[in-house]
Amino acid sequence: MRGRIFLSIFVIVIAGNVGHAQSYATTLGLRFGNDNVKRTIGLSFQQRLAKRVSVEGIFQSDFVYNHTLHGIFKYHQPLITRRLNFYSGGGFSVGLEQSSFNDFVTKQIITTYDNRTISGDLVVGLELTMLRYNISVDYKPNFNITGRNVWYLGQVGVSGRVVLVTGAKQNKRWREKTRKKRKEDRQDRFEDNKVLNIFKKKEL
Repeated sequence: MRGRIFLSIFVIVIAGNVGHAQSYATTLGLRFGNDNVKRTIGLSFQQRLAKRVSVEGIFQSDFVYNHTLHGIFKYHQPLITRRLNFYSGGGFSVGLEQSSFNDFVTKQIITTYDNRTISGDLVVGLELTMLRYNISVDYKPNFNITGRNVWYLGQVGVSGRVVLVTGAKQNKRWREKTRKKRKEDRQDRFEDNKVLNIFKKKEL
């Protein structure tokens, strides 16, 4: 009985917060990643570029042998509310990473360090923006192009970010820019018409 009461209160609180939450334009926070080779902690910066398109920059490290920088474009699909959405996307990464391979001659595992790597990234995930916080859970496959013997790494990541600029504020800026541009266009057309009228009068 108590469990049902707590669950009901939790759902009501979450629903209330989501209803009054701010969608984001710019966020910054931490990302915690885990794959079959390492665990990483990193910085995540996310910027909305269009209504459903954003770009995320990630710098992550295990603070020992692996340090990578990622740039990922993401497309968002709202679920129930625009505060909760599914996203997918892709991008590229560069880094310094360890690499291991089996030496069949010596029958040993050889590991090298500080290998310069270039890789491609895919990502699918869910995110929730509530109050001024953005939380996401995703799966990010990484396909090595050069520099690493392990060609595929699948990372599960959890990110917690603070909303630096809200979606409402960004939309307001976009509307102001659009109005300003329209006003300048009207002014330019007005000036062009004045010049044409002057030439027409001279011709008469």
